[in-house]
Amino acid sequence: MKADVRVQSRAGVGLASMVFAVLLNGRFSLLGANYDYPKILRQPAAEALDKFAAGGNGLILTWYGFGLAALALTPLAIALSITPRRMVTSPALAIGAALAGTAASITQAIGLFRWVFVVPSLAASHAANAASTEATFAMLNAWGGVAIGEHMGQWFTALFVLLSALLQRREGWKITSIIGFIATLLIAIGTGEGLAVAMGGNGAILALATILGFLGLTLWLIVTGANLIYEQRLNSSVYGAKA
Repeated sequence: MKADVRVQSRAGVGLASMVFAVLLNGRFSLLGANYDYPKILRQPAAEALDKFAAGGNGLILTWYGFGLAALALTPLAIALSITPRRMVTSPALAIGAALAGTAASITQAIGLFRWVFVVPSLAASHAANAASTEATFAMLNAWGGVAIGEHMGQWFTALFVLLSALLQRREGWKITSIIGFIATLLIAIGTGEGLAVAMGGNGAILALATILGFLGLTLWLIVTGANLIYEQRLNSSVYGAKA
């Protein structure tokens, strides 16, 4: 009975992984359509603020949903990483993956929530105080966005996927782990974009690596979820035969 419950719970985690991937990309697509995201991040502050003000409450709520989606990675990362079996066979990898996923969730949420709780006031006062609001926005974007949300968030995301893929490799999920390794590499390469821009360079190619890396992350989450659901069906048939 306990084994059957555990199998069903892993299938639930698999479904959650797939739903998370869809919701995250849905919010990303909405921001791309309504705010030219992520391209707008590298545009002049005046353009970003005016476009934000034009978006109104709908844009603020879209950013809020994106931030909540980032926070949802915390319980998902823990559920994907830690199982009774892994705590016996690979405890360091399992706990490390859970911690990395939690750190990725929090750092990216911090970066995203600046658009909800700080940027609206800057956008509203932009017309009256253009110079000061643009300077404040640029610093906020560089620190809360690039440094914390993007750079640190992506490194933690890459670490989470890497450790998870190593666990999957040990458990025989070869194709899934390869997708994870590729996503890890691309996301890690993409972390160099902010550094390149800070040093006066052009981070366009590195930004492309980030986009491809997160597309790889989406595919990895979906395939991981599908594998967990398949295992549930396979194990349920085994338990059913034993019964």
